[in-house]
Amino acid sequence: MAGTEPDNGPSPRRLMVVGALLLVGLAVLVGRAVDLQVLDSGFLQSEGDARHLRVVDIPAHRGNILDRHGEPLAVSTPVDSVWVKPEDFLAARERWPELARTLGLDPQRMADFVEARQGRSFVYLRRQVSPEVAREATELGLPGVHLRREYRRYYPTGEVAAQLVGMTDIDEKGIAGLEMAWEEQLSGRVGKKRVIKDRLGHVVEDVERLRPPEPGENLRLTLDRRLQYLAYRELKAAVTRHDAKGGSAVILDARSAEVLAMVNQPSFNPNNRDNASGASGRNRAVTDLLEPGSTIKPFIAAAALASGRFEPDTEVETGNGYHRVAGMEIRDVRGYGTLEVAGVIRKSSNIGAAKIALETPPERLWGTLSALGFGGTSGSGFPGEANGHLGDFFQWGKVERATLGFGYGISTTPLQLARAYTVLARDGVRKPVRFVADRNPGVREQVLDPEVQRAVRRMMEAVVAPGGTGHRADVPGYRVAGKTGTVKKAVAGGYADDRYQALFAGLIPASDPRLVMVVTIDEPRNGEYYGGQVAAPVFSRVMSGAVRLLDIPPDDLDEEQPRLAWREEGQ
Repeated sequence: MAGTEPDNGPSPRRLMVVGALLLVGLAVLVGRAVDLQVLDSGFLQSEGDARHLRVVDIPAHRGNILDRHGEPLAVSTPVDSVWVKPEDFLAARERWPELARTLGLDPQRMADFVEARQGRSFVYLRRQVSPEVAREATELGLPGVHLRREYRRYYPTGEVAAQLVGMTDIDEKGIAGLEMAWEEQLSGRVGKKRVIKDRLGHVVEDVERLRPPEPGENLRLTLDRRLQYLAYRELKAAVTRHDAKGGSAVILDARSAEVLAMVNQPSFNPNNRDNASGASGRNRAVTDLLEPGSTIKPFIAAAALASGRFEPDTEVETGNGYHRVAGMEIRDVRGYGTLEVAGVIRKSSNIGAAKIALETPPERLWGTLSALGFGGTSGSGFPGEANGHLGDFFQWGKVERATLGFGYGISTTPLQLARAYTVLARDGVRKPVRFVADRNPGVREQVLDPEVQRAVRRMMEAVVAPGGTGHRADVPGYRVAGKTGTVKKAVAGGYADDRYQALFAGLIPASDPRLVMVVTIDEPRNGEYYGGQVAAPVFSRVMSGAVRLLDIPPDDLDEEQPRLAWREEGQ
């Protein structure tokens, strides 16, 4: 068009201004990059680490508890626990009921629990769930829901060894039994590692291991799981059969004083503690004191023989079954007339035992019982073991000495009583009780005269022979030495006339004892309550199996006789 000048593009001045602005911007970006990457890199790295770098624990595997043959009694298995980060979890509140149902929780209680902990960064919802539950919880895809790997304690023998092995809490810390006693060795040491987590709290990278976990030591016990099952089965059957309140049984190796079996009734399943109670969790064989009753009589006889005032054939007049000492009446089941010391043991005469105790110097009685371990502990180290009671002999009057003769006024536990019988079994040698194999066996002490102990064992064989109070403890093919006991239970103001402890203590084979067993049945209530009726058969059934399992050769093949169903004296 006429008069219009052509457009020659941007002016040089404008280009220079734009170029200068671009150069300034580029310089600013380069400077900022240098500032971030070089000058402030350390600060920024630490800030990033603070948001995503974490130090977390690496669980340590708790040591296993094994029996003497390596069979498991307590093991730890890996499991997952479900936890949430409340800040993220709150964003999906409308879906909380889904997770609650998956975890088996009450939706409202779970909601109240989480909302009360909103300020925290870590809240457990349910510990140690099954793999299926863990998978279902994560598949829901709720924000803030995470899994944490832990270990759960599992007890393969269940209720059979519950009170002895003990248990751990949910954090795998020992809280009862041998789990607690050997916590330091079993627990190990937790490891540490540094990880990078994303904004949802998931571990995306392991940066470095700060400290490796140190697994706990395995603990091998002296226990024989086969004998434990056998003893538990027979004890439970006896408690049920006699409608008893409870019971205990202990089997010791006569040579080493090692615990081969220890069972109690009632018991509980440590893998499911919903119905566990204080009574069922108590190891009665170690924690509960009782008066030993007539099971003390062999030791009274030992003290009498050691004093030189008696021989096994020394006669003791027991009369017509009634005798008074300082105004107190002592009774036998029936009148036995004149008995030798051996007959006092065989018939379990309270009158005869009282007269022997009264004619034995009190310091000799006390010394013998003390040497057997009465009045103290077994030396086992088991948590909560009760201390037995044996009064000072210079405080004994005639009544105290007489009643001591048949097991009243002295208290012990089934384990301590079993240990005393190991001294009798090993010709006066005393050793501390052991639960753990491959440990210091302790000091071997000769505390009583060997000849006296052998003489007493021969008396005790008559107890299990036909006509003895413990004939139901007989084991065909084997010589058995034992003693029955029946004790009235102490109540306020004296002793109950209808509540008893039935006991039996025995050795097998009597020619060279390998096993010692003590059985106690607490308050049998179906009509039979004598130790010979209630406790002795448990010994017979358990030992019949034990000698086969341990391949102990018989020592009475030539004199084997059928068991007779005697029904008289059952003390």
